[in-house]
Amino acid sequence: MVQRPLAFRLRPKHINEIIGQKHLVGEGHTLKRMVEAERLTSMILFGPPGTGKTSLAIALATSLNLRYKLLNAVIDKKKDLEIAVAEAKMSGTLIIILDEVHRLDKAKQDFLLPHLESNLITLIGCTTSNPYHAINPAIRSRVHLFELNKLTIDEVVSALQHALANQEDGLGNIAIEITEEALQHFAHASNGDLRSALNGLELAAFSTKKTADHVVIIDLPVAEACMQKKSFSHDKNGDAHYDVLSAFQKSIRGSDVNAALHYLARLIEAGDLDSIARRMTVIAYEDIGLANPQAGPRTLAAIEAAERVGFPEARIPLAVAIVELCLSPKSNSAYKALDQALHDVRHGNIGDIPAHLKDSHYPGASKLGRGVGYQYPHNFSGGWVKQQYLPDNLKDKQYYQPLQTGKFERALKQMYDSINNDE
Repeated sequence: MVQRPLAFRLRPKHINEIIGQKHLVGEGHTLKRMVEAERLTSMILFGPPGTGKTSLAIALATSLNLRYKLLNAVIDKKKDLEIAVAEAKMSGTLIIILDEVHRLDKAKQDFLLPHLESNLITLIGCTTSNPYHAINPAIRSRVHLFELNKLTIDEVVSALQHALANQEDGLGNIAIEITEEALQHFAHASNGDLRSALNGLELAAFSTKKTADHVVIIDLPVAEACMQKKSFSHDKNGDAHYDVLSAFQKSIRGSDVNAALHYLARLIEAGDLDSIARRMTVIAYEDIGLANPQAGPRTLAAIEAAERVGFPEARIPLAVAIVELCLSPKSNSAYKALDQALHDVRHGNIGDIPAHLKDSHYPGASKLGRGVGYQYPHNFSGGWVKQQYLPDNLKDKQYYQPLQTGKFERALKQMYDSINNDE
């Protein structure tokens, strides 16, 4: 008989056995109160991988001795849901635990909705995606949303120690000696993913040669070898990915070069050069802007170099650009000015183009007053002459508000003030 993985065997059977998530299952908190009141409602559990979403769902059902059916929105078909609902009609309320609930297609959603409304079934959906981004509003409005947090190092260590001691479902029947360094490495390298840590520990326990005394010794090199593929966790399509990108941009905007390099390292470790390139290009023009106009072209050059050489060498031009972006003066004045102009245009605050600016390159234009009175700036000293360019209703509008965070924009401000204060 094929043995189930360690993480599966150690799934808690009661919410009191849940590792972490005290904000949900701790004394006085929502899910704990639901169990104590013996009243379970439909919900979606969301959070990073390995935080125990499915385990918590099962524990909620078993804590109340309720029947449950474990399904997967990707693998299982509408027919499987129909069978589950038929079972509920035959024998009373059924808990449907639905993994990957964000992948529920429209046909399955439409089938489930009336049964959620009538409370014939209680749905516990599990997903790593943000439900506000990924779950159909019709489903979302009928369930409670509970976010699970990534486990702390201490919580993962505690779970590993339990696995080592548990003789019934864990590794307690194997003579294992594990060093503190190895234990800590499993916890740190799993990045809060308990399933990953348990899988690594199980691999170490069964792949390490026993000593003459039939003891498995798990030291740091063994732990490193067993966790190498999970030393960093990053889902390019998940919420965590966008959190890293957000922190990356905000660190550069805040001129914290060390934080920016840290988040760049995460993105590099994930091999996501496309996202790095897009975000750096935006940053160069959104956050640096006119305070250091050459940062844009130099950033594009660094990105092109990175794309040509590929990883691991791509990190070198990227690092150079990131340090410059971080330590450059910052200005968002240009795009903010455009946003104000767009706001006027989109709200109908437009006005007629002054006649002297209208196209006059056709016969009869002058009879219509088109282009009449236009003064050609290059005919004047300094290449500038005072005349109206904005429509009458906007003629005093000043969208651009120059900043003084770099010598280039300080020079622009001087020219801008000279023009706009000229009477």
